[in-house]
Amino acid sequence: MKRILLSAFAAGFGTIAIAETAPSDVTFGDYGQVEMSVSGAAGDPAAGREIMANRGKGNCIACHQVTALEEFPFHGEVGPSLDGAGSRWEESDLRGIVTNAKMTFPESVMPAFYMVDGFIRPGNGYTGKAAEGPLDPILTAQEIEDVVAYLMTLQD
Repeated sequence: MKRILLSAFAAGFGTIAIAETAPSDVTFGDYGQVEMSVSGAAGDPAAGREIMANRGKGNCIACHQVTALEEFPFHGEVGPSLDGAGSRWEESDLRGIVTNAKMTFPESVMPAFYMVDGFIRPGNGYTGKAAEGPLDPILTAQEIEDVVAYLMTLQD
């Protein structure tokens, strides 16, 4: 099931909450876009900003330059500058790129941040050995939404 719908009733009227989408159930459009939130909730731009600069999480600035994150050193030049990303791309495009960039840019070296299978040979931590058992995505569904929310703030 692509999305699990949960019903909750509070204060005499019903509300419906959408649960997060599992990495293997994400639906990509023809150009790699992901229309619906993978977490079922809106992203927090402040949390997304932290993930982008966190060397142990998203580490986006290892490959991308972002002027708004100048206080964090060592911006990369492998990927394009993300200045103005929220003006260049729609939210669904950015969600697709962060989830699995290869769906939009097949030759990209950008990691798929919300993928758990289909890898050629993922490593187990920093041991040099192949991973055993199921893998967790690099970012959680909510972290994907947080990064997308931050990217949307980067306007020209």
